[in-house]
Amino acid sequence: MKKNIPSNVVQDLAEWAIMHGVAFRQADNTARHCPFSIAPIAIESSVFNHLKIVVPIVSKLINNISEDHDFLQSSLINLSEAEPFFARLLSLYQQGHGIDGKRKYPKRQPLLLMRTDFMHDRVHGVKVIEFNGIAAGMAPFGQRASELHAYVKTQWPDTYSQFIEANGSKPVNNIGLEQMALGISRAAKDIKTHFNEVGQAVFVMVVQENEDNVYDQHLLELELNKYGVKTLRRTFEQLNGELSSGENGRLVLEGQIGVDVVYLRAGYQFEDYCAPELDEDICCHTLSQVRLFMEQHYVAINATISQQLATSKSIQLSLTQMPEVEYQRWGLNLKEAKLVKNVLTDMKPLNRATIAWFNSHAKKSEWVLKNQGEGGGHCIFGDDITKKLLEIPAKDHNAWTFMKRIFPHERENATLAIRNAEQTPINDLVSEIGLFSVFYKGQPATEFEGYAGYLIRSKPASENEGGIHSGMGILDSLALIDE
Repeated sequence: MKKNIPSNVVQDLAEWAIMHGVAFRQADNTARHCPFSIAPIAIESSVFNHLKIVVPIVSKLINNISEDHDFLQSSLINLSEAEPFFARLLSLYQQGHGIDGKRKYPKRQPLLLMRTDFMHDRVHGVKVIEFNGIAAGMAPFGQRASELHAYVKTQWPDTYSQFIEANGSKPVNNIGLEQMALGISRAAKDIKTHFNEVGQAVFVMVVQENEDNVYDQHLLELELNKYGVKTLRRTFEQLNGELSSGENGRLVLEGQIGVDVVYLRAGYQFEDYCAPELDEDICCHTLSQVRLFMEQHYVAINATISQQLATSKSIQLSLTQMPEVEYQRWGLNLKEAKLVKNVLTDMKPLNRATIAWFNSHAKKSEWVLKNQGEGGGHCIFGDDITKKLLEIPAKDHNAWTFMKRIFPHERENATLAIRNAEQTPINDLVSEIGLFSVFYKGQPATEFEGYAGYLIRSKPASENEGGIHSGMGILDSLALIDE
């Protein structure tokens, strides 16, 4: 194990993180820096360049699936019967599109801000963990992590050289914050032009009340200011009393402000629509209708209801099980379809047959049981799966899937995690690689064919939960090596 670094270096880096907004808000309105690694991980240039090619194709696929009414309807009906939240989403979708698809489509313009998360398996190469089509945040933190490591390299070169994974590796410039803001601004200006308006475009960020991840949001707000886009942050409950309809399908906020883009950083769980003071007969009905109301206007939206449905684990399961030739239905050529198919992880539905297979033939350590939840805390591993299977009633089976577990490469040398201005040595760090993409109206909306930077979250291999908020995850960045 390498020696610890001087405490003044740790303090300096913690202060850099706070000063540059790489932080979480505390309950008392103070801030604590996000946990981060001391130096980048190494990745082969060919692997990273391959992911930059694949991710825009994945985004095109997801975008086109999200606009395929018949496929969404037929693919998700079983999920809606097993999972109450997705039943609500599908109900909202049907209110906007009609059960038979004959009703006129809503006026909303799809803005897909997506993060596709991968891990690099030791045997099978890079594989998709999940698609994040709603609340796909932390592009600002991803860029800041890269900038933090650049600061370590110039300000504390001895520390950097001590912990860099591969000498001679080249840090990857991360433009996640800049490209995300560029894509959003392009959509905002398109909507404003549609209404023949001039002046500042308006970007409404739908947020959770009293959440701690506000600095990541404000970093995006500051970047959007550079493009002449004004950000307004609102909860669903606030929007319920502030939205109205203007002329020609214009979405209007507070009676006079035309809204150009809506970005949902909330809306992926029932709690985001819950308002006990409304005393509803159907829980969360009123605030979920706010989302439908927005989609009935000419406004750029991420995530549309259909985008959220298209990035569900259930659709991911369907994609893994169908031959790649069927992807041509959504505008991919066979070469593109094979590229996507090759990064998808094996998945199996949960049913009587697969339960029998798992209990009698599967190597349990090689599988994960997942529900439809977003974020951490929704995965069951190893022997715990057997226990969980006994608890899941048959009517809920369609809400769960088996996924082949990914066993990523561990960092070859020890590193340091900086958390709460204290250093912790880690011998077995593994990393999750998330690549951002931006598509608007089905077309790439960045300077790099839709690619929009990356987010690296690393954790000890012994930890199952790698979230930055909850869990042992830390922010990280990439450095490229040649094979």
